Amino acid sequence: MKSPFNHLDNYVLEDDKVLLRPLVESDLQYLVPFAINEPDTWRFSQTSAHSEKGMQAYVSTALTNKTTGKEYPFVVFDKISGECAGSTRFYDIQPQNNMLQLGYTWYGEKFRGTGLNKHCKFLLLQFAFEDLNMYRVEFRADARNGRSIAAMKSIGCKPEGILRSHMWLEDGTRRDSIVLSILKEEWENGVKENLRRRL
Repeated sequence: MKSPFNHLDNYVLEDDKVLLRPLVESDLQYLVPFAINEPDTWRFSQTSAHSEKGMQAYVSTALTNKTTGKEYPFVVFDKISGECAGSTRFYDIQPQNNMLQLGYTWYGEKFRGTGLNKHCKFLLLQFAFEDLNMYRVEFRADARNGRSIAAMKSIGCKPEGILRSHMWLEDGTRRDSIVLSILKEEWENGVKENLRRRL
């Protein structure tokens, strides 16, 4: 089955606060400084990008997976400052099940806690449910990552459980992953409006 993103190579999501556009290789100029200067960003990440070479591999993998329809990565810009703020993506895209995952989300230190994430999530969820006709959007995180889990719950995600010893991390340890989700009927029956009010 074709990816639902095949015809959206130049699609842009934006509001008065943020702009998300498809990631391209030249965006390394914006992303590499985060990789070099903000190592804590990758503390809970399965796929680390904590060096120039690491970010190059990170972007290359995302773009390769985009060509196969597995993922659809975005670069995020803060419209207030005019600066690149980070990146996010849809992944594990399953058109046959009307389902995808939303993750690989990270922002530079100065953009955390500013409300930017809620704006991004509103645009991405609206796009997933209303334009792509998804029925389920799933989220996962390291079960120790309290900040990320709180952010997901705050936008309306429902916790579903813990995948124990779910995956290897770069340091050779294994992580437990928490699974959360939002369903289409939840989006339509309260989650959308609750999130909109918090923007």
